[in-house]
Amino acid sequence: DVLPYFRKMETDMDITDDFHGTEGPIPVRRFKREEWLPFHQAFVEAALKDGYREDFDMNNPDSSGVGPIPMNNPEGVRMSTALTYLRAVRHRLNLTIRPNVTVRRILFDGKKAEGVEVESGGEIYRLDADQIVLSSGAMASPQLLMLSGVGPADHLRDMGIPVVHDLPGVGQNLRDHPIVAVIGRVKDDFPQDPLAPRTQTAIRYTATGSPDRNDMQITASAFSSPIGGADPFDSEGVRFNCILEFADGAGEVKLSANDPNVQPALNYRYLELDRDVERLRESVRITVKLLEDEAFGPIVAERLQPTDDDLSTDENLDRWMRKTVFNTTHASGTCKLGPASDPTAVVDQRLNIHGLENIKVADASVMPNVIRANTNATTIMIGERAADWLRNP
Repeated sequence: DVLPYFRKMETDMDITDDFHGTEGPIPVRRFKREEWLPFHQAFVEAALKDGYREDFDMNNPDSSGVGPIPMNNPEGVRMSTALTYLRAVRHRLNLTIRPNVTVRRILFDGKKAEGVEVESGGEIYRLDADQIVLSSGAMASPQLLMLSGVGPADHLRDMGIPVVHDLPGVGQNLRDHPIVAVIGRVKDDFPQDPLAPRTQTAIRYTATGSPDRNDMQITASAFSSPIGGADPFDSEGVRFNCILEFADGAGEVKLSANDPNVQPALNYRYLELDRDVERLRESVRITVKLLEDEAFGPIVAERLQPTDDDLSTDENLDRWMRKTVFNTTHASGTCKLGPASDPTAVVDQRLNIHGLENIKVADASVMPNVIRANTNATTIMIGERAADWLRNP
């Protein structure tokens, strides 16, 4: 029953039908063909010649193929929930927003959540509450629960934290979209503008032999800055992101200290499973073939990575992928939604934490599995759904 909440949150500026909203706070648009940069025109041309169908609406349930990506950044401004939801209501008398406040832990009376301990300006305070909604994201939500004594009992004891509620799934099932990048150096006479829209188009497809539809994505970036580099205007050429949208592998989040200011230990466990490796390897080879298409002749001078040696054998390519794989910052799944009979589930179908009272989790951490898309829209939908449950318990 989540479709109404997807529609509620958006105003699709291009499409009006049963799957797209028209009155929501988040504007959604796609770059028109005449707006595509030459690089993206070449990418779509090469993909169509390789047999991918043209797809103008990647938010349609039957979507697959190559086309423009739905985006919420008209005029180049990312329309966040802070801009589209909070800005209009932040002066309401029944809403208080406190900046520069760190939640240290959730306070319980037995199994009932009754408040939070926070730190601000060097002082520690207690705030009481009838209902707590934890929305700290797929890293910090499980971290905060474990700091509060909710999580795998053995791990909590190892960290010197009294166990309030043994819930083994907290911090488990860490999901994301692993990426490896095919990078090409552009020709000296090909102009690049770091302020132009880098991402406009993508391919969504199903890996060979996969039972999971649209489990792969290839996105094209017309301006590639070195990954991890300090200067976003430093160009290394153009990039193609080969993305495993529905990875089988899962990682975990664990505490590295009994301190909310210390980042938890993250283990993504990327590419440990053969099926994940095989699908990503195929995606790299597909992308290399696209890059060799004549459409890129006026644009790309040479492929920088992977090298010919990396591509010479599957073993070499797998080694290169494991060396260069990175994440999309689409972390999810660490407070998984599921029935109480599932030992890895953390919240029920209304986002209440199993075995506890007066506390919900509402963020990307509740996703039972990784979704085959960017997580932004689904996370906003979760917030809209949770708001209705709070209004109508």
